[in-house]
Amino acid sequence: MTTVYSWRLAPDGLATRRQLRALGLRPGGQDVAAQVERPRRRREPLVAYLYRIDLARPVRPMTARRAAALAKANAARRWCPNCSRDAGYVIPASLGMCTPCAYTASDQHV
Repeated sequence: MTTVYSWRLAPDGLATRRQLRALGLRPGGQDVAAQVERPRRRREPLVAYLYRIDLARPVRPMTARRAAALAKANAARRWCPNCSRDAGYVIPASLGMCTPCAYTASDQHV
């Protein structure tokens, strides 16, 4: 069972994944040390998992091959399968094609 803290009351030495990343660190395989709960009205609270900063490891450096693979993956997300063009933006998964193709296709069905 992990320790649960109220919002903004977590002790020093613990950080979320985003806070670790801002410090140039990553959890490094450690288990969740604690969690913070932020209450909300009429809904369940928001939960953030906390990791120990002293056990965190440095972020792995970006190599040329990793950068190339990331660029290739991002380019594939911009490619429209309908018109076979680079849309210039990441295509929404809800549409599955670029915006002009999606709206001309929906206009034809109406």
